[in-house]
Amino acid sequence: MKKVSKNVAKARKQVEARPYILQEAVPLLQKVKFSKFDETVEVTLRLGVDPKHADQMVRGTVVLPHGLGKAKKVLVIAAGEKLREAEAAGADLFGGEEMVEKIQKENWTDFDALITTPDMMKSVGRLGKVLGPKGLMPNPKTGTVTLDVANAIREIKAGKVEFRTDKTGLVHSPVGKISFTPEKLVDNATTLISSVIKAKPAAAKGKYIKGATLSSTMGPGIRIDVLPIEAAAKIVS
Repeated sequence: MKKVSKNVAKARKQVEARPYILQEAVPLLQKVKFSKFDETVEVTLRLGVDPKHADQMVRGTVVLPHGLGKAKKVLVIAAGEKLREAEAAGADLFGGEEMVEKIQKENWTDFDALITTPDMMKSVGRLGKVLGPKGLMPNPKTGTVTLDVANAIREIKAGKVEFRTDKTGLVHSPVGKISFTPEKLVDNATTLISSVIKAKPAAAKGKYIKGATLSSTMGPGIRIDVLPIEAAAKIVS
């Protein structure tokens, strides 16, 4: 059995074995912080879906209102005028077939997001083995295969995140840094959870969100009560 450090044990003792509303959970997570670096805060949702069935897969994107506290390095693979648009919109890296070759031959993935245009997907599609495992493969459903390159860049730079269920039915997503104000973390987490609720597949039956946890890189997991968020999402819809 893995030995738990004194700091981790001390932090865990301060967390009660009950669900907290986000307005309670966020300040508690910040209070029990013991590491010296600016940890990433993450929300994990356990969904009542079977990802083995395509009609129960949950996937989507959302722009967090306060971003992620990290500048994302964006690569655009395109041609002609779209490359000029990418440069003007603030893409960190851009190019055409030479970028495809670099990724394919060198397994190069020194970027956080890849945007491409539909006409380049024939070439980019060959990169699935390199990009797929890292979650970098562009997809029309997430807005990363598009003709509106400039808008896609702006959204990613503004804090757009992608969420999707893994093979166990879990959704993991960052919602900011531990140094954010509590209000910003609550807003970001609420926005993320609301988006997952709205993405509920029609084929999903029974309880949709079976569990939710807020955690930081080194901190303990804190159970979240999502009922207030679910109620708000139903009112809005």
